[in-house]
Amino acid sequence: MITPQHHDLAGGRWHQLSLSEQLGNVGSEISRAVRWSDRNAELACGAFHRALELLDLTLADARLRQQPWRLREIARAREVVVDFFAGSNEYRSTAESLQKYFDAFALAARARRG
Repeated sequence: MITPQHHDLAGGRWHQLSLSEQLGNVGSEISRAVRWSDRNAELACGAFHRALELLDLTLADARLRQQPWRLREIARAREVVVDFFAGSNEYRSTAESLQKYFDAFALAARARRG
């Protein structure tokens, strides 16, 4: 088991964020993983694991139990992220496609804040 990196978020603060804020934060870690992948494998791996931790926290959010289609989408997004960084890239993802997907959530969260 991986040691949690986001102790304050795992302690409940994560579930106070909107889904857009949650997935926008995941996108930040994805961006870091991509940025470091060619320069520092250890930093890239750390960002990848933090992204997975945040996706798992999102999947554990009780608010999503009433929206099974969202749970499926987030689970699939996690699967695609793992496939891209640690798998054979069966989904033929690119760094740009992942960033575009998660950036949409960050933009939505920013628009809501005003």
